[in-house]
Amino acid sequence: MNCAGNALGAFHCRPHLTIFKVEGYIQACRGLMISAVCLGFFGAIFGLVGMKCTKVGGSDQTKAKIACLAGLIFILSGLCSMTSCSLYANRITSEFFDPSFVAQKYELGAALFIGWAGASLCIIGGSIFCFSIAENSNSPRRGYAYNGATSVMSSRTKVHNSIPDKTPPKHFDKNAYV
Repeated sequence: MNCAGNALGAFHCRPHLTIFKVEGYIQACRGLMISAVCLGFFGAIFGLVGMKCTKVGGSDQTKAKIACLAGLIFILSGLCSMTSCSLYANRITSEFFDPSFVAQKYELGAALFIGWAGASLCIIGGSIFCFSIAENSNSPRRGYAYNGATSVMSSRTKVHNSIPDKTPPKHFDKNAYV
């Protein structure tokens, strides 16, 4: 109990609510949000390890598997957050439209909408992460041969020139311009 007194000597006491005395759905929402934050943190760590630009993680195939795992963890994090926001919003709206509910009624606020938007972005980002890695692992990279620039002038001179060109064709790799 928390009690406070005023100058006239009157005391006003009210019960002290702890984390264990709140209703079950609020505890469930808190647990889901905490798990969503923890999963998002581990998803970000796995995402950094699974990127192709980092030196940690091994070969490209191993990195692709780690990145796909990161995408799945992000999707799971978004689902936990979406479930938490939806559970709380369901309780709020059912209490708001219940005519026999006499306690203080709440409305949907900005925090719920931000939670839904964040959960949606987390799910979409995890899906893109999974599909982009799967797309890159199926098709190997190929080098392109450089055939030289052709212009109107160079094509005319090659046709009218009677001396054959003895220089071999130039093949450049992707690192030729660095």
